[in-house]
Amino acid sequence: MLQQDEPEDFVIASGQSHSVKEFLDTAFSYLDLDYRKHLVVDQNLYRPSEVNILQGDVSKAQQKLKWYPESAFEGLVQEMVDGDMDWYTKSPFQC
Repeated sequence: MLQQDEPEDFVIASGQSHSVKEFLDTAFSYLDLDYRKHLVVDQNLYRPSEVNILQGDVSKAQQKLKWYPESAFEGLVQEMVDGDMDWYTKSPFQC
């Protein structure tokens, strides 16, 4: 992206759609936990109208940059969990 002659906007995404439930299940399962035992839902924080599907369109990045996602959903979630766990273990603000 940074090597292009002219600046442009590109969407970098997996091109897949996953629910919040799938994300929670994958992240908590990676830690051998059940998200339902730790999740608190505040109905006051719900959006007035929810978007049914959010999925990044990576076609422009694929066409112009020859970029393709390499990480699978589960691996990406595990990387995120590992990063958070690493940060929390090194943080002076322990929970």
